[in-house]
Amino acid sequence: MPIRIAQPEDAAAVVALRAVVYPYLVRGVEATRRAITGSQWVAVEGGEIVGWVAAHGQTISLLHVHPAHRGRGIGSELLAVARRHVAEPARVFALPEFVPFARRHGFTPSREIRYSAVDLADFPRAPSDLPRLRDVDPGELHRTYAEATADEPGDVPPEPVPYDRWRAEFWDNPDADAEAGTVAVRDGRPVAFALMLRDGDRAWSDMTATLPAYRGRGLAYTVKRAALGRCRARIAYTSNDAANRPMLAVNARLGYRPVAAQWSCVGDALR
Repeated sequence: MPIRIAQPEDAAAVVALRAVVYPYLVRGVEATRRAITGSQWVAVEGGEIVGWVAAHGQTISLLHVHPAHRGRGIGSELLAVARRHVAEPARVFALPEFVPFARRHGFTPSREIRYSAVDLADFPRAPSDLPRLRDVDPGELHRTYAEATADEPGDVPPEPVPYDRWRAEFWDNPDADAEAGTVAVRDGRPVAFALMLRDGDRAWSDMTATLPAYRGRGLAYTVKRAALGRCRARIAYTSNDAANRPMLAVNARLGYRPVAAQWSCVGDALR
């Protein structure tokens, strides 16, 4: 099975593959094209992309193979390639049915990641005077993002995201919905935000967070409710660590329902 580095021109085929395996992930073709940076690999059979894996930091993510091509070692080959390019692979993400595969390769299930969805067809479009993403300074929002996400739960502590990378991945992301993204400003600075991605009639709540000093005031609920109300999609998805009870409670209050789960499986580096 040929394994090669992913190329930007693979984006459409990668999005099509992901729609089969991860139908709840919202990543458009152009955003995927820009995200292909040389640390992703594809498996190709008969000219068709049938598998994908990415590696960054200590994490191997989105390892998946088309259902019609499983059981032939493609996943193992993709994992082996990714492991050679990660100094000390600490974790790999696995859908529940692939946890035995992760175990066979030396990874142990550690944390559950929950995916959920909310139908936006009847979501209340209540007016809001909260600033939209486009109304705030990106540098200020980046500083808030760095502080508000520093304690995000997970097996690997969140890495600081340099401004240039943050701008490319969030602010200038082709899927970024600047009309829906919402910010709460207090004391002259952004203190809470809800970032949204949209590809056609599907949306993704990319990150909702509040500065530690402003938590417990309902701001996460407020900005996320406004963002969903402003979003012109049919359905919105999101994901949360199962230990992130505050955000899970916010999502439940907003009408999200569970649709899938995934496990963060850790290797020797974290055990």
